[in-house]
Amino acid sequence: MTFIAMNRFKVTKDNAAVFENIWASRESYLDEMPGFVSFHLLKGPEHEDHILYSSHTVWATKDDFVNWTKSDAFRKAHANAGNSTTRAFIGHPQFEGFEVVQSQYSSKRSAA
Repeated sequence: MTFIAMNRFKVTKDNAAVFENIWASRESYLDEMPGFVSFHLLKGPEHEDHILYSSHTVWATKDDFVNWTKSDAFRKAHANAGNSTTRAFIGHPQFEGFEVVQSQYSSKRSAA
């Protein structure tokens, strides 16, 4: 069953560009992992003191995601995560994991 792993980040407005650049320039090693399907960094609503971001990763199964979190690739990808982003957050990232129970796709779908 497909699994979606998300982390929500409340990023201070003055650190939004830095936060986006960190994600754009880091090596994730995701494509080395069995079961990895896709990754998206999402920018959400702007609030008075922060902008909401979410990392959104799709896996073939929940076990594939769990294996990722226990892998050397995960450790390498997150080795410096706290050093450069901690000051950009309000609080800690919030993890949310979902097992997909239904999907629907457009027959006219094009890649975004």
